[in-house]
Amino acid sequence: MRVAGVTIPKQKRVVIGLTYVFGVGSTTAEKILEKAQIDKSIRVKDLSRTQEDSIRAIIEKDLTVEGDLRREVSANIKRLKDVKCYRGARHIKRLPVRGQRTKTNSRTVRGNKRNLAVSGKKPGAQKT
Repeated sequence: MRVAGVTIPKQKRVVIGLTYVFGVGSTTAEKILEKAQIDKSIRVKDLSRTQEDSIRAIIEKDLTVEGDLRREVSANIKRLKDVKCYRGARHIKRLPVRGQRTKTNSRTVRGNKRNLAVSGKKPGAQKT
C-alpha cells in the first residue's frame, strides 16, 4: 500500500504503518482509522482496496504530509533565520533551539568533544 508517496510495510498493523508517513503520528493515525471506520488491529496486507482508498482520501483531503509539510517546516526555519530572531540564530549556529542545556548535552549537534586528544606531555613518559 502506498500513501502520499510512502510504501507502508505489509506485515505491520495499519495504525503503526501509517506513522511511516511524515506528518502522521500515532494519534493522527488512530483518528484517520476511526474516520474511515477501520479496525486498528488489522494488518496492512489484510486491507481491502476500498479501505486503502478511503485512508488515502482522508490523508490527502485533511492533512499536510510528506513533501508539502517538509517544505512548510523548512520555510518556517528559513523565515526565522532571515529575521535573525533568537531561534533563527540558534538554527544558524546549529545549536538547540528550545531551551535545552548545552554544557553537558547536545553532543550530536555540537560534535562529540570527548574523543579529541589532549595535547601535551604524558605524565609517565621519560626521555631515553
